[in-house]
Amino acid sequence: MQRRTATLVSLLALAGLAAPALAEPAWPTKPVRILVGFAGGSSPDISARTLADALGKVLGQPVIVENKPGASGNIAADAVAKATDDHTLGVVINGNLTSAKMLYPQLPYDPAKDFCYLSLLTTAPLVLVAPASLPGGAAFFEAARQGGASWNYGSPGNGTVAHLGLELLAAKVPGMAPLHIPFQGNPQAVTALLGGQIQMALLPPSLAMPQVKSGKLRAIGLAGGRSALVPDVPSLAEAGVRDFNLEVWNALIGPASLSKAAQARLAIEIAKIYRDPEVRAKLFHQGWQAVGTSPAGLQRRVQEEMGLMRGLIGQKGIRLE
Repeated sequence: MQRRTATLVSLLALAGLAAPALAEPAWPTKPVRILVGFAGGSSPDISARTLADALGKVLGQPVIVENKPGASGNIAADAVAKATDDHTLGVVINGNLTSAKMLYPQLPYDPAKDFCYLSLLTTAPLVLVAPASLPGGAAFFEAARQGGASWNYGSPGNGTVAHLGLELLAAKVPGMAPLHIPFQGNPQAVTALLGGQIQMALLPPSLAMPQVKSGKLRAIGLAGGRSALVPDVPSLAEAGVRDFNLEVWNALIGPASLSKAAQARLAIEIAKIYRDPEVRAKLFHQGWQAVGTSPAGLQRRVQEEMGLMRGLIGQKGIRLE
């Protein structure tokens, strides 16, 4: 009798009639947090809040953006890596995934192991801006050479793309050697530009152009070719700086432990959100190109930029504590 029962169970299993494995519960089951490592009004904050508004409408749960500024976004990134509630995500910038591990020997998280990559959300060209009292075009770089180390540049923190991007720019302009002043976020760098404490910064269009249009700042050029986001701003190549192509981008990540149910749901919803014409138009008017890639698409972008940053960091010998 036991042998017959065992045989029957085996046949049922082969026929796919055995009791199914327990399925993962639907996700989300409670409010979702998106951690941002920079202050309100910063570029990742803008991207995170646009995403949160759209996600909250389709997930059936509130999606809350929580700002945890500090350490160039690494405090928030570390909190994402260590989250265990299956409802914590993060919006990060280039540096948190591409250069932080190279710059900080004691970084508390490993970008390659501690996250699941979800999507590249938005990209934008970087605009080199200066106080309106300074000249534009090639004359700006001549003034920068003469200013030497008496000139300062600002960024939203050590290791950010704005920091490393200006180091890369300085390497392409002989004699240009401004000193770096890190801030908590780009809005603070804008304030320093307006107050004359710094002479230049690389900013996303969303923060640069309102000040440029008001006449308070001058747009020197784009790090890359001309862009539909800011069609009136020339490229830096037009001012004589060639082969300088760099974008700022924001990406959505979760902890490596994020459930497959969460990852699958987010993949479906993000693809829909970033195809929506209203979302794309809203981001465009805020100075961003909507992207919304697969996890593999984000992985490719990280790998491409890591090569560029590895070369720069090695050449300049940049190390941060």
